[in-house]
Amino acid sequence: MPNIKSAIKRVRTNKSKTLENSMVKSGYKTAVKNFLAQVEAGDKKKATELYKVALKEVEKAAKKGVIKDNTASRKKSSLDRALNSMK
Repeated sequence: MPNIKSAIKRVRTNKSKTLENSMVKSGYKTAVKNFLAQVEAGDKKKATELYKVALKEVEKAAKKGVIKDNTASRKKSSLDRALNSMK
């Protein structure tokens, strides 16, 4: 445990930011997993709804810096391919 006041504050801040980042990352992973499950099941209507949710979560994670922009682009592209493969 640090002794300096500013270092103590940084530990507290880092702990809360880590928790916030893990919540965002978990949210986008769950959204993608739910979408891919519906693609596997073949339910196009439900998959289209979950596609929008998954895109929103991926973009939110990229905007907050939890994942990099190229990673977000790659994820969105793979979601597009999965949705288009149902047609």
